[in-house]
Amino acid sequence: MKDKFYQYIQELQNTITSKLEAIDGIARFREDLWERPEGGGGRTRVIENGHVFEKGGVNISAVHGKLPKSMQAYFKVGDVDFFACGLSLVIHPKNPMVPTVHANWRYFEMYNDSGDIVDSWFGGGQDLTPYYLFEEDAIHFHSVCKVACDRHDIHFYPDFKAHCDAYFYNTHRNEARGIGGLFFDYCKATEDMSMEDWYNYVTSVGNSFLEAYIPIVEKRKELHYTKANKDWQEIRRGRYVEFNLVHDKGTLFGLKTNGRIESILMSLPPRVQWVYDHHPKSESEEEKLIKVLKNPIDWV
Repeated sequence: MKDKFYQYIQELQNTITSKLEAIDGIARFREDLWERPEGGGGRTRVIENGHVFEKGGVNISAVHGKLPKSMQAYFKVGDVDFFACGLSLVIHPKNPMVPTVHANWRYFEMYNDSGDIVDSWFGGGQDLTPYYLFEEDAIHFHSVCKVACDRHDIHFYPDFKAHCDAYFYNTHRNEARGIGGLFFDYCKATEDMSMEDWYNYVTSVGNSFLEAYIPIVEKRKELHYTKANKDWQEIRRGRYVEFNLVHDKGTLFGLKTNGRIESILMSLPPRVQWVYDHHPKSESEEEKLIKVLKNPIDWV
């Protein structure tokens, strides 16, 4: 399974980066191959200063070795070996009318002293973080997510949408990071779902990513915007940074397992503002977004 999934994310990385380069028209992804001293490595691809994309990363990694003590405590296990691979992406557009997007699809195994698999699971999801709320974009993104889920289980979309709303939430701000999507973790074999079934589901979601995001980019990338719009985008990006550094489990796992710091922090936007005690004007488009972030809604 690990070889099969790693092959999949390599191919998906190629597909996604090629499409994003074509849409940007100017910028190209810089590629870095890196190795982890304890075992494994990855392929980082970053795009910067483009016509459409201000900064973005589409990274894959496959790491293995002894599970660090800090993560043993987290997973409540003893001295075990592990393997983890995944694709993680964050795209920060230039135009504030285009939303930031995040996605991640991953697979994890743990082994006993004999090298036998004692636990394995899939995780991942995809979610949208707009700066200006276009309801039709939110409906489109969630509709694509729902179709990908419904092919496998009609309960997946409502369950994983709810998990996404709960997970990507800045509790210290009492607001969601964005308008959600899907989030699932610890997807293990059951009587109803084999690991092969979970593989089929996760890859179905991965294959839906471009369909969910690209039409939104195409529709919004040439819209007019002002400096005030850009300032608002950078203030909201500050909230994005706060979540990734304070709450995100992926960041924690990467740091605790001696991952490559440049790859872990590629999710951070290039320009951000923290304005003291900032509040949008009443009845403004900016306040419209905040109201939805305070009270996540069902889009489909």
